[in-house]
Amino acid sequence: MQEKIVEIIVYIIKEMRDNKDLGDINLSDLSDYGYTETEISTALSWVIDKISLGENIFLAERKEPRTSYRVFHEAEKMVIEPEAQGYVLLLSELGVINEMEVELIIERVMMSGFHKADLKNIKSIVGSVMFDRDEGNTPGSRFMLSSNDTIH
Repeated sequence: MQEKIVEIIVYIIKEMRDNKDLGDINLSDLSDYGYTETEISTALSWVIDKISLGENIFLAERKEPRTSYRVFHEAEKMVIEPEAQGYVLLLSELGVINEMEVELIIERVMMSGFHKADLKNIKSIVGSVMFDRDEGNTPGSRFMLSSNDTIH
């Protein structure tokens, strides 16, 4: 389920990068693709929490321009398939994950003993890095909405 929520977050952020307001994004398309209302609401909650916490999730809004880019080591290239490498870099460029999370994802892949980590494997690890945090009840720390939570 975490992988689906990450996919929805990527969709929302791509739409917002195309100068759409959060309220203008057509979320019914997501339902048509088979995402549940809970998954969509959870993804929206994540985006709204990031914005409300003042995190700059868009590269153009970052205070300091990026001066370096992550290059995969030859050993990492042998383990992580090119499509999966591109996915990690895309998430970083969109601001979904930060540089520290990129390193954590790559470290988990390398330490997991994968012979070849494909896109499915990377999506699973990305979801665990993004949502498996022990931060209590701070905004942005919950993976799922409570039964009495709503998104307006």
